[in-house]
Amino acid sequence: MRIVIAPDKFAGTLSAVEAAEAVAEGWRSVAPEAQTRLLPLSDGGPGFVEVLHTALGGTLQETEATGPLGDPVPVRYLMSGATAYIESAQACGLHLVPQERRDPGATTSRGVGELIAHAVAAGARSVVVGLGGSSTNDGGAGMLAALGAEPGDALSGGGAALSRLSAPVDLSAARDAVRGVALVAATDVDNPLLGLQGASAVFGPQKGADADQVQRLDTALGTFAEATDPGVLREEAGAGAAGGLGYGMLLVGGAVESGVARVLGAVGLTEDVASADLVITGEGSFDTQSLRGKLPHGVARAAADQGVPCVVLAGAVAVGRQEAAAAGIAETYSLVESAGSTEAALSNSAEELRKLAAGVARRWSGARTGAAGAADGPDGDGGR
Repeated sequence: MRIVIAPDKFAGTLSAVEAAEAVAEGWRSVAPEAQTRLLPLSDGGPGFVEVLHTALGGTLQETEATGPLGDPVPVRYLMSGATAYIESAQACGLHLVPQERRDPGATTSRGVGELIAHAVAAGARSVVVGLGGSSTNDGGAGMLAALGAEPGDALSGGGAALSRLSAPVDLSAARDAVRGVALVAATDVDNPLLGLQGASAVFGPQKGADADQVQRLDTALGTFAEATDPGVLREEAGAGAAGGLGYGMLLVGGAVESGVARVLGAVGLTEDVASADLVITGEGSFDTQSLRGKLPHGVARAAADQGVPCVVLAGAVAVGRQEAAAAGIAETYSLVESAGSTEAALSNSAEELRKLAAGVARRWSGARTGAAGAADGPDGDGGR
């Protein structure tokens, strides 16, 4: 049996590489004869550079950038030919902000702009920025300030400070800084900048904002939008990604592309899936957002196109059978259910994922020989 194992990270516990290895070990413990192809993936968030470096080779460039709280942080990006791949979370990720200091009104995306400038100075003619996992809600204002937009101080102060803008933002220097460079925002979300589906409302609470602050941040982003582009860029799909970093990149001529599609193309998933008997993907939380273009959805579609079944192993599952089936997913399996509790799943994630994968292998390997139904869950309960 040929198995393609293509998970995203399990946020907070396992990297995509660690998750793929755990699934493979669990599967081989039951079916040692299986051929396993490990393809750890990313949709543009944390792990984007690591995954692409594994797939493409190239050179990792190491430097420092301004972190989300204003302190320097070590960062690295990938140069592959004349293309630079940048992971925005390395400069402004939520993991860089201690729990007690999480405030999306104060964090800045300035370091992302510094990384873009560094890559351009290093000779990049194309810069792909993976968006996801950010701590910011500044509409990319800090990034633009690092590229030369004025007033720089007002733009670098975080999302809340944007409410004090009283004059148009001068973007000329920022646009000049990336002139002639193909700038791509690689993201897994299609949210606009503002409103009920915008950056503040959807992602602000994940970064520490309460209901009142969500409203203030959305108003501040509206002020920023009026000061930068009174047109339709704010409504573009992906403008709200990473606290509005997508919008900031659109302002300087960038294009929004699917981070999933970019990564799947780079690793050659279609070719591997075409020769597989089963595809396994997964992430920390498989929920309705996962079906809006996130990585497991992209992997499942690629498998369906080749007529290959796909299953999801996730930390937690909040998607029903019918929804999953409509997305091309044969079965979903929950690490929390398998481990017995959230605490157990989080405290020993790699071992619990190995156990879950072994249980899934018993069902699916058995199905290939007629011993058991593929729809049975790891404990014979039909999965989740």
